[in-house]
Amino acid sequence: MKFSSIRYLTEQGIENIWKNRMMAFASFCVLLVSLLLIGGSILAYENINSVVGGVEEQNEIIVYMEDGTPEEKLKQTETLISAIPNVGQVQFRSKDEEYLSLKERMGEYDVLFDALGDDNPLIDSFRVKVQDISQMNKTISQIQQLENVMQINAPYEFVSFLIQLRVLLTWVMGTLIAAMIIVSVVIISNTTRTSVYARREEIHIMKYVGATDAFIHVPFFIEGMVTGFLAGCGALVITWLVYTTVVDIIQNQVVVMNIIGIGSIIPFHQIYFPTVFAYLFGGALVGAIGSAFSTRKYINV
Repeated sequence: MKFSSIRYLTEQGIENIWKNRMMAFASFCVLLVSLLLIGGSILAYENINSVVGGVEEQNEIIVYMEDGTPEEKLKQTETLISAIPNVGQVQFRSKDEEYLSLKERMGEYDVLFDALGDDNPLIDSFRVKVQDISQMNKTISQIQQLENVMQINAPYEFVSFLIQLRVLLTWVMGTLIAAMIIVSVVIISNTTRTSVYARREEIHIMKYVGATDAFIHVPFFIEGMVTGFLAGCGALVITWLVYTTVVDIIQNQVVVMNIIGIGSIIPFHQIYFPTVFAYLFGGALVGAIGSAFSTRKYINV
């Protein structure tokens, strides 16, 4: 096909949007809502997953060492714990540091600390953060095998709850996203077919006067692509405005952010480019394919 013909058909496709503006507007609205439903569901899932991950990072294992463990042995133990594959961070807390911290937090009980005198009843410990809480039991077993480890405290019940919550969220949000995609495809398909059906006589006339299938397909393809692209632009703007507003409201709630973690909510600038690509490319692709496939029935006359 010559360049001049492609240019003509492209112009025809864009011109058809204005000629059939009511049906084009209907397709635009359906695509817009569908993109918002799918995009909103995916963004919600990503943030919920990030929040759960943020809560996971706040959990830590406390490894208590035997009283009187030499300093060299403590350094060696810290190195060995850090070398365990699932360990993300290790922080040593000496019993003197813990004792001073305890005195600061319980300043109103100075009498009790004065009674202890120079005796420090606390012991050295390590604060260990794991990378994958589902592997926490295995990690604890590896730490327990190290020398001079007296006791390990870990939030077993809370970890089990988080693992079950992550599995539940994956199933629920995955089902919701799949349902949104199926519903959107059905609605878009029916709307596109209605739009093409309203112009079936035009397609038949073009076919009878000798127009090739490609000559008929291309304007509808361009029309659907432009409509889908515009719907993607609209969905992007709405998502950006709503998302940033909701994130600002949540981040202003200090108590909530302390619970879920400061960095758990994903800022829009981190997902800007994937969101732009998904909305614009996805909208244009769905609109173009939907229009092109809907014309096949009326071309075969």
